[in-house]
Amino acid sequence: MSRISEDGYPWDSVFHTRFRSMLRNVLPRTVVKWMIEQQMNRWFNHENYGLEPQNKYVMKEPVLNDDLPSRLLHGAIKVKSTVKELMETSAIFDDGTVEENIDVIVFATGYTFSFPFLEDSLVKVENNMVSLYKYIFPAHLEKSTLACIGLIQPLGSIFPTAELQARWVTRVFKGLCSLPSERTMVMDMIKRNEKRIDLFGKSQSQTLQTNYVDYLDELALEIGAKPDFCSLLFKDPKLAVRLYFGPCNSYQYRLAGPGQWEGARSAIFTQKQRILKPLKTRSLKNSSNFPVSILLKILGLLAVVVDFFCQLQWS
Repeated sequence: MSRISEDGYPWDSVFHTRFRSMLRNVLPRTVVKWMIEQQMNRWFNHENYGLEPQNKYVMKEPVLNDDLPSRLLHGAIKVKSTVKELMETSAIFDDGTVEENIDVIVFATGYTFSFPFLEDSLVKVENNMVSLYKYIFPAHLEKSTLACIGLIQPLGSIFPTAELQARWVTRVFKGLCSLPSERTMVMDMIKRNEKRIDLFGKSQSQTLQTNYVDYLDELALEIGAKPDFCSLLFKDPKLAVRLYFGPCNSYQYRLAGPGQWEGARSAIFTQKQRILKPLKTRSLKNSSNFPVSILLKILGLLAVVVDFFCQLQWS
């Protein structure tokens, strides 16, 4: 995926809205995967570049890279099939081709994580999975005095996620929020693991991945900072619409609750202007010409109406 999305805005400001997150949650997984595939192929057809996965129905996190297709076009990168065998200075691929005189091989194996500075009983890692309540708290401690912040892979920015985690953790440490019983926390962890395996398969790269918007709301609910949409629809419908269809970011969790910020509403309504502000280094006069696209749409609508009445007259 390109970092640049619709109208040149960053991809996550377009992808991570409550409306789109709701669609991804309610639609069948096959439909969601098809929609994401179509979105990726709008930029360039991955099949033409040899980048389409053999099994595209196994969900993986997308790669954000603006340089790859252009480097493929001018020959700086060559896409190959799976490596079958490595020789002293060459590689044999499963399609029978051979690459000679190879200098360096980089193994993109991903990461494993551990906590060698802690006792194994405190934070236990098994098959690259950590048993933590909502990816933060060990469930078996007598007192909630230990938390892991940022040990998560959101499909989005880590900073809003880690910030909300920290806000919740500090309130737990202060005694302003309490955790449920150990049994409840263990059951929650089991359900999360089952859900991840069901959606993504037993892939190590997915063990700590979350639905970005849902997880932020889940954390905000713990500290009383989640926006109340029912109330906002009556008190401030314009803001409610912006929250639902606009980018989901940290400003939304400063509207109410602890850490409330008076400037949050204004920041939400002006965030797109501030995204584009650094790009406005060249002054341009506003065009007063009537947009051609709107004119074509109007003419097309008139043509449909005229055709409809003509059909009625002839019948």
